[in-house]
Amino acid sequence: MEKNLNNHMKDAMEKNDFSGTVLVNDNKGTLVEKSYGYANRSEQLENNMTTRFGIASGCKLFTAIAICQLVEEGKLSFETKLQDCLSYDFPHFDRNITIHHLLTHSAGIPDYFDEELMDDFEELWIKTPMYLLRSLDAFLPLFQNQTMKFKVGERFHYNNAGYILLGLIVEQTSKLAFTEYVEEYIFKKAGMKHSGYFEFDSLPPNTALGYIDLPDGAWKTNLYSLPVKGGSDGGAYVSVLDMARLWDALKNEDLLSEEYTTKLLTPYIQTNPNYPNKFYGYGVWIEKRDEEVWKYHIMGYDPGVSFHSAYYPKNAINTVVCSNKSEGAYDIMRVIEEEIVVENE
Repeated sequence: MEKNLNNHMKDAMEKNDFSGTVLVNDNKGTLVEKSYGYANRSEQLENNMTTRFGIASGCKLFTAIAICQLVEEGKLSFETKLQDCLSYDFPHFDRNITIHHLLTHSAGIPDYFDEELMDDFEELWIKTPMYLLRSLDAFLPLFQNQTMKFKVGERFHYNNAGYILLGLIVEQTSKLAFTEYVEEYIFKKAGMKHSGYFEFDSLPPNTALGYIDLPDGAWKTNLYSLPVKGGSDGGAYVSVLDMARLWDALKNEDLLSEEYTTKLLTPYIQTNPNYPNKFYGYGVWIEKRDEEVWKYHIMGYDPGVSFHSAYYPKNAINTVVCSNKSEGAYDIMRVIEEEIVVENE
């Protein structure tokens, strides 16, 4: 598998002009460890195994872990209602929304960036400059006075605003800033030394800039395309090695007990009626094959960011694909999965 995977990976990276870093490992060791392209094109600084990459919505998993930790400590429950754990006013929200609904994207609330209606993140910044969004509560005016999108629990609808609310719940419950909580109780516990929530205007060394390639062959960074600092709905930075450590910490129950790790990874809701084998747990996508879980995975896409990471329990394989381009991670992930499928046959 290792030889075939490396050969096919090289071809896919060259074909797609991939920029980023890839890690594939299992219980026996590393199967793939490759970096391509530049973390900084202007300075010709190459990506490497410890380069930090933005992962967009991939870090919703961190938010879900934080909530599960607070539930395990008895400070919250999954059935705690939104109105009982946040002091902010949401005049048009249903009073029966619970933490479970928010975690599973089934609360029915409006979103500040509705992926069913909007295509371009930059549409948001016409009214609200991205450089003002340095804290979670700064996002509230973008959605808190809007009406419900659908009835609570009616269906799955991917929702960034719901995870903003979960981050605020973490803050009010723990008395820590959300990013401080994650760095202390998730990153440190998992040994994720290169990860964090960094501001665009003060990035640490060895952090990849996100690049948007233009039709005429020119490019620009994503500096003016995203909020200046990531939060509970997306925008953390990780290295591929750190992301693999996160999966290991979950499997080894270093972050949550067995009971709450199981709760995190339970397939609660079908994500699309056309795909009966695809589900969502708490902050994680889940795919079944032959009635068994085949893959736990997370992903994130923003201008200048594409990210996929997964754990395949049958093979005990971790995969992490980080890219500092708007596209590319999916194509590499598909090559990896094709080899895993062949290995299982």
